[in-house]
Amino acid sequence: MSLKIRNLAIIAHVDHGKTTLVDQLLQAGGTYRDNQATQERAMDSMDLEKEKGITIKAKNTAILWEGYTINIVDTPGHADFGAEVERVMKMVDGVLLVVDAAGGPQAQTRFVLRKALQEGLKPIVVVNKLDRPLSNPQKVHDQVLELFLDLDATEEQFEAPFSYGSARDGYFMDSPDDERVDCTPLLKKIVEFIPEPAADPDAPFHMLVSNIEWDSFVGRVAVGKVLGGSVKKGDTIWLLRKDGTKQQSKVMKTFSYSGLATEDSEGGEAGGIVGIAAGIEDIDIGETLAATKEQDPLPFVEIDPPTVSMEFSINDGPLAGKEGKHVTSRAIRERLMHELKTNVSLQVEDTDQAGVFNVSARGAMQIAVLVETMRREGFEVCVSRPTVIYRRDEAGKLLEPFETLYIESPGEYTQGILKSLINRKGMMENMETEPSGETLITALIPTRGLIGFETEIVNLTSGHGIMSHLFREYAPHAGEIVTRTTGTLVSMESGTATTYSLQALEDRGVLFVGPNDAIYGGMLVGENPRVGDMPVNPVKEKHLDNMRSSGKDKTSKLSPPIRFSLERAIEYIDADELVEATPLNIRLRKRILDANARKRAAKSVSGEDRSNRGK
Repeated sequence: MSLKIRNLAIIAHVDHGKTTLVDQLLQAGGTYRDNQATQERAMDSMDLEKEKGITIKAKNTAILWEGYTINIVDTPGHADFGAEVERVMKMVDGVLLVVDAAGGPQAQTRFVLRKALQEGLKPIVVVNKLDRPLSNPQKVHDQVLELFLDLDATEEQFEAPFSYGSARDGYFMDSPDDERVDCTPLLKKIVEFIPEPAADPDAPFHMLVSNIEWDSFVGRVAVGKVLGGSVKKGDTIWLLRKDGTKQQSKVMKTFSYSGLATEDSEGGEAGGIVGIAAGIEDIDIGETLAATKEQDPLPFVEIDPPTVSMEFSINDGPLAGKEGKHVTSRAIRERLMHELKTNVSLQVEDTDQAGVFNVSARGAMQIAVLVETMRREGFEVCVSRPTVIYRRDEAGKLLEPFETLYIESPGEYTQGILKSLINRKGMMENMETEPSGETLITALIPTRGLIGFETEIVNLTSGHGIMSHLFREYAPHAGEIVTRTTGTLVSMESGTATTYSLQALEDRGVLFVGPNDAIYGGMLVGENPRVGDMPVNPVKEKHLDNMRSSGKDKTSKLSPPIRFSLERAIEYIDADELVEATPLNIRLRKRILDANARKRAAKSVSGEDRSNRGK
């Protein structure tokens, strides 16, 4: 019996047009009525996704076309969210690899394609953005085939069909020279080349949990592809856990995914993607749901390990509790544990300090997204600078994570980029100059050296540089890296910042605060061009006297202060500093707020260093 179901994931590098392509397929599948306004990048449902223009969570939908159900999973392209890509590979039978017709394959293209090929999935290559002035579809076609060879694609995978077009303008063709009409040629390719699911309708029900969703009425919903049999409301099923334990439960509800909606369904058939609510509180990604307890658990994809960690702690500053509603360590811990249930690449550990938790992830951006989400939910939390996760080899030698770094920028900025690379212990492996004048640099760099590098690249190249990176290996420690060559202006006093005092401080550096901002002792209020902390008083008021000119202060001009985004703040701070994130503000501060206590701590650390050197 032929299954008229196709399950596919859309994979690509960041900003190559995956989510816009999903919009067009939804349109072609009749999700929007003729008179209904289409929603741009409809699959990016989180506020943060819409603001950043990137996909963070993998999401699934389905369209009906010519009697076929085409289940589509939209995946992130950013390496920090790679675990989202890895686990959906178990739900699909093929991938649409989207590649920019001008930019060609990039770092994350390689990353997501490698994962798909390893799972034995059949690709269809979509050369997108044909409307771009510098598009070169033939060159991109050859680059993609080279990438297939590099990644050891099978002969069948190497023979992948190509489709050319523009997701933005809503057309795809079999050849770049064909007539530009609509998405029908791409839909035909999906039905023809993506294999039907390898699922047995006559076998007992079994399904691997590849995603977890939350429903406010029934709680946790396990999402996955039904590999055998079928499931419906009222069925008795078994949860087969990774640790070998088994738990019986009853299906309370099943969900289907179509268009932009999640709907109650009659059940799930073999080969289809279904959501199951069975009232099991702690059901997890990678576990198996089955009809009987005698069935074997299904294998789950191995996920790359976290490489960076950050401390989350309660806000213990003088302004704690004034802006957020969730401020206790218990509330923060519960929220972090809740995140673990849907985010398989995160790890959370309690530390020996009360109210301090260690959060490990793939990259600083992934943790920054979590902090940003929490502050929008009303949490107040302090976070540290990211540190990499070290290991030791069998001989006891210290190892650290290294990444392959790809930088693309106009040629005139190359010298500055290479100098910065060397400062961050990067080693250039390859450099190519395109006819357009763009320079492509490939380098090996410690993960430590990447922290804050993206901002530096943007500044060095006046916004024209693009970088991306992929985890490569653990290798011997590369030595000390100095990423911040400036000092800070640290407030000695608490109160409200005044124009009078800030004007005096402008000569000493760049300010992070403006008039009327709330200030406390130990808060970073600006940057000092010299290394080291400079104590300042930003809350000092002008003493009035009889000689004062009445209109002078009104004409005083202050330069606008630097306002940090959360990601930039996390990258900027030093080891002895924290970012205080609340629903209304992002503040930079010292870990130890009291100046005298800071001096004592610094003395004890330098004393320990001297005694260690003596040994």
